[in-house]
Amino acid sequence: MTLDPVIRPRLVLLTTALGDAGAEDAMRAALAGGDVASVIIDPAGRDSASFQRFAEGLVPIIQAAGAAAIIADDSRCAGRVGADGIHLSAGDLRALDEAVERYSPKVIVGASGFEARHDALEAGERLPDYLFFGRFGGDVADLPHDKNLEMAEWWAEIVEIPCIVMAGRSVEGVGAAVETGAEFVALSGAVFDKPQDAGAVVARANAIIDSWMESEAA
Repeated sequence: MTLDPVIRPRLVLLTTALGDAGAEDAMRAALAGGDVASVIIDPAGRDSASFQRFAEGLVPIIQAAGAAAIIADDSRCAGRVGADGIHLSAGDLRALDEAVERYSPKVIVGASGFEARHDALEAGERLPDYLFFGRFGGDVADLPHDKNLEMAEWWAEIVEIPCIVMAGRSVEGVGAAVETGAEFVALSGAVFDKPQDAGAVVARANAIIDSWMESEAA
């Protein structure tokens, strides 16, 4: 019997914890730290004009590093800044339907806010590119929230659509996140709470993933 190869999980950075001051330098440092698949740029309370300026500064940096730049909850901004995707965080099936119909497959369409299994499956039927388990700004504890881990593990076992699981405030929680089988692990506060350490945290997260991969291959 041939076992399916284990796919290496990849990092997704979420900018919820990233302030305006020094944001571009922090993003460059984070992306220089190692493999990052994508960055979800979160308005995080900014008005539309402030968010547009924030995104305009980050998107070219993200794309130059080979990662996908995904704008949360503002499709107009996504178009203006040339983002690679949009993310809908409200758990709204109708909005997800409309976004997939309008934007897929031209750009990435992902969603979060579906916290019950039934709702997540309903969202999956709309065929987004991924579902995200966790809340923006929800990484308040060092370790990932148990509910996020449970949802990601359940989803990864039965659904082909990739998922992202929100990790905790400490980079050391990445280990628990990758054990769910999720294709992607999101970090926010762990990377951006101390922007001067952003590169080192991304490097550490990738080292944890590599160590997990080695253990799975053993």
